[in-house]
Amino acid sequence: MRLSVRPIRPDDHDRVAAVLRASWGGTTVVALGRGELLDAAALPGFVAELGGEVAGVVTYQERDGAVEIVTLDATLPGRGAGRALLDAVRAAAAERGAARLWLITTNDNTHALRFYQRYGFDLVALHRNGVERARKLKPAIPAAADGIPIRHELELEILL
Repeated sequence: MRLSVRPIRPDDHDRVAAVLRASWGGTTVVALGRGELLDAAALPGFVAELGGEVAGVVTYQERDGAVEIVTLDATLPGRGAGRALLDAVRAAAAERGAARLWLITTNDNTHALRFYQRYGFDLVALHRNGVERARKLKPAIPAAADGIPIRHELELEILL
């Protein structure tokens, strides 16, 4: 089976929302670094499919000449969906003339940090205690993961 990636369509809403609920506890996420709530299911993005099954979803937003990855979820890990989704959003950002592609993750997300840096993202900022601010908007953000307190936001970027 071959992995395929395509833009999110209106008829994907329920499947995208299900992925977001499973990973993020709902479709509402905090835009880390800016402290605003977003409905990620309403954002543009891409769906990766493998054999008719959703293998992953990425959502993004364009702002101030840059494209921010808001969510990235590989529902079938180890199949190349994460990389393929990053390739798609990177190409979309370049097409739009964006100067950079960026994202924020949390200090506990060591697997993602390795993945993003291997892809070519560079760590450009640490927002100390940024998650505390985010919890004021979304109290359901857990206090810890894998025994690591979730406190800080890490900003990564690729210049385009």
